[in-house]
Amino acid sequence: MEGSSEVLLDAKAQVTNQLLDFQWKLGMAVSSDSCRSLKYPYVAVMLKVGDCSGQVTSKSFEMTIPQFQNFYRQFKEIAAVIETV
Repeated sequence: MEGSSEVLLDAKAQVTNQLLDFQWKLGMAVSSDSCRSLKYPYVAVMLKVGDCSGQVTSKSFEMTIPQFQNFYRQFKEIAAVIETV
């Protein structure tokens, strides 16, 4: 156990940013300046990230549904790896 806790401490020492908040919402684009009828769903993502100095930065972006599904799968894979550390 002692060896595994040392690895955990080393992994934590490498962290430079921390995800503080993750919000998402599903939207529907219905029109734009160049197109009268879009009707495509999208996911708007809002993140708050803190750095090692304590400064918080907000980031936002939009993804298509397939992009969001891939993003979600990758987060699940990351979570599974983190649980093994």
